[in-house]
Amino acid sequence: MTTPVVELKDLRFGWPRSPQPCLDLGQLSVEPGETLFLQGPSGCGKSTLLSIIAGVLPARTGQARLLGVEWQTLTQRHRDRHRVDHVGYLFQQFNLLPYLSALDNVLLPCRFSPRRRNAALERAASLTGAAQAWLADMDLDEPVWRRAASTLSVGQQQRVAAARALIGQPELIIADEPTSALDEALRDRFLDRLLAACRMAGSALILVSHDRRIASRFGRELSLPRLNRVATMQDPP
Repeated sequence: MTTPVVELKDLRFGWPRSPQPCLDLGQLSVEPGETLFLQGPSGCGKSTLLSIIAGVLPARTGQARLLGVEWQTLTQRHRDRHRVDHVGYLFQQFNLLPYLSALDNVLLPCRFSPRRRNAALERAASLTGAAQAWLADMDLDEPVWRRAASTLSVGQQQRVAAARALIGQPELIIADEPTSALDEALRDRFLDRLLAACRMAGSALILVSHDRRIASRFGRELSLPRLNRVATMQDPP
């Protein structure tokens, strides 16, 4: 049996001095290579859930495991290492370093994770070659690779951020509203690239979006209710 990428059980989280929890989730398991669409109204705890899955926030009650490792058993230093080794995070605002080139932004995870550096070198003869391959997979032309991130369009920045998340083939990709700034055509093209890249890397994908029109493209949907109700999972028809 393979170890689930994500395992959550009896998860309950509330902010200090809040009268009720913002997240109450009985059980969730995400298998290797699985794609999960996460949605719900504002204030239902989507971003909080992503932070717990990635080990950024500690679970106040319940269990949260990544690849069989309970986040609560790790020190802060080891949580940071476990995260960078196994999680590629695609932020809503992309969080690229504006003064670095697109290529250097993609290479950042390999500077902090020997595991991802070694995995990247299995795909290419050099780290630069691996980064270039992911940028090409994201349909970014070579002249873009050397440009500073601050000079790129929103769509280009988004694809650079996706290439950065994917380099080194982490077991889990987390994408927080990655298409919110895109029109419908750009959204669909980006999802085509992202889903194909995750399949190629063998990465599980958890994507948050308010856009229910894209839910059918994922293997499973998780709908979080607003505050203090237990979440339910739905399989698309």
